[in-house]
Amino acid sequence: MVLDVGRAFQVTRIKIECCGDERFVNARRVNPTNFFAELKRRNVYKVGVAYAVVAWLVIQAASIFLPAFDAPPWVMKAFIMIIAVCFPVALVLSWAFEITPEGIKLESEVAPNESIRRRTGRKIVGITVVLAVIAAGLLAFNLFRTKPTTPPTTAALITNKSVAVLAFANLSDDKGSEYFSDGISEELLTVLQKIPGLHVAARTSAFSFKGKNATAQEIGQKLGVAHLVEGSVRKAGDIVRIAARLTRTDTGEQLWSENFTRDLKDVFAVQTELAQTIVGQVGGQLTNDAANPAAKAAIQAEVRAAERGGTKNVEAHQHYLQGRFYSNRSSEKSAGEAVVEYQRAVELDPSFALAWAGLAQTHVWYCGYSSAIGRAGFDDHLARAREAAARALAIEPNLPEALLVRSKIQLNFDFDWNGAAETVRSALALAPADPALVTAAGTLALARGDTTRAIELYRQAVALDPVNPSPRAWLAFILGVTGRLAEARAEYPRVVELNPAAPWSHAGLGLAFMVKGKFDEAAVAAQDDAAEWARLLVVAMARWSQKRIPEADAALARLTEGFADTAAYQIAQVYAYRGDKDRAFEWLERARRQRDGSLGFMRCDPFLANLHEDQRWDVFLRKMGLADDQLK
Repeated sequence: MVLDVGRAFQVTRIKIECCGDERFVNARRVNPTNFFAELKRRNVYKVGVAYAVVAWLVIQAASIFLPAFDAPPWVMKAFIMIIAVCFPVALVLSWAFEITPEGIKLESEVAPNESIRRRTGRKIVGITVVLAVIAAGLLAFNLFRTKPTTPPTTAALITNKSVAVLAFANLSDDKGSEYFSDGISEELLTVLQKIPGLHVAARTSAFSFKGKNATAQEIGQKLGVAHLVEGSVRKAGDIVRIAARLTRTDTGEQLWSENFTRDLKDVFAVQTELAQTIVGQVGGQLTNDAANPAAKAAIQAEVRAAERGGTKNVEAHQHYLQGRFYSNRSSEKSAGEAVVEYQRAVELDPSFALAWAGLAQTHVWYCGYSSAIGRAGFDDHLARAREAAARALAIEPNLPEALLVRSKIQLNFDFDWNGAAETVRSALALAPADPALVTAAGTLALARGDTTRAIELYRQAVALDPVNPSPRAWLAFILGVTGRLAEARAEYPRVVELNPAAPWSHAGLGLAFMVKGKFDEAAVAAQDDAAEWARLLVVAMARWSQKRIPEADAALARLTEGFADTAAYQIAQVYAYRGDKDRAFEWLERARRQRDGSLGFMRCDPFLANLHEDQRWDVFLRKMGLADDQLK
């Protein structure tokens, strides 16, 4: 149909093409001066108003229901654009056509005495009023309903007895001495974390402000602390100059400052004095008794207890600080450098428990994250981690850093769930605000199948250390695989921002899409992941669900060929998802023999659901120590 409007709207000719035939029908003449009256007569105004009301009603409904189906934002935008484009079409149709008892006809074909436009107009008005009332109700519901909110995963509420130790500035001429300035502030932070009743911002979060020009108020709000410790270190030969100050975050008021110039061998005494002063200053804000001799003695005892595991050997201490500096970078190259420095530290002082714990932690890092060590390398690093952790605990049985490493070995490689639970419990009693320990507790909850408790603990870990990607990645992952896609999609961009190269930063979101049956979105999301094995896992399952079998088989073949020694659990996931139970159990057994840390997740894994009714499932759970009676 083509509308041919005559000049000045005096003659409307309608060309109709149907089955190859053409005919023109002259509509009744419209006087230009009465054009707007004609719009009214043909109910164009009423149709326009009715269309607007219906459009508003539909948009309100869409704003409520589309999020419930996890529709991406572009769907709503496209929906609104379609509604807007159709508006002039509705007006043209209202002008050209009329509803009659015999059906819809061209306006030119309806005789004036047969027209029921007036009656139709009244009906349109009535329907419009009803729809307007419904639209107003939906609008009110949308405005005032209690919307689901994601529980806060930012820093804890600010309490007065709280502090953050920022990275001390390196003022040495040798810029390579940054390890020393970082180490001084990090050791101070570690000591303060062990003081009972004192909330200390985690290292990753506190050091995230390094080199940034943030105000005390901004840092205090983001880290949830009432005080800041800032400072600088200048090292020249054997002389060290340390400047430190304590500031209130709400007002920026400087409460205390001190400058120390000491021989390098006296740096330990300076650190002790700094810790005691800060504990006294922050504690005194509440008790007003920091100057009391008994209070001073109590503070000194607390600080001495928190400093256990250290050394008085200056050279060993410097190697230890360098080891921590490298290990904090969490890369293959830096891990190798950290092992060298820690090893040198314990050679210089075999009783240096913290250095032994650092060495053990680095070997555990290799077992969990390195893709280059192979099976023999894995076994070697695990054996060295056991030995170093045992040495640290033999020297200091209650050293939280060493207990953390032992819990990781028990949890991820020995599958000793009860032993890990006891170790984590002991460590948390000594360092309750350690986000790594809280994260370990969350992983234990997963092993027990308690996803609610796991999510709660991961949220606590994120609150303790908001810019640490590890606990946030765990939180996002478990939200996704338990079907809470909207919350997972809110967390994953932050994970990517904090550490785009970490495994699961993108593939984890892909698994979340898989759980919701959004297979194409899953494959696309996983493509940017830094870990090839994680990408292949998602693609192998997503393309299988889409009946794109060659692509799925190719991804599984590549996963098996390249990562059989390090991703046996993921291969088992693919076979279980396909319904190939025999191959799935074969690969689960191989994962057990290879000490695959992912096995602790199996009771909560939605991709192993096909195995639950098989009698071999309970048998394997018992072999893993994951049966309920073994977890009591």
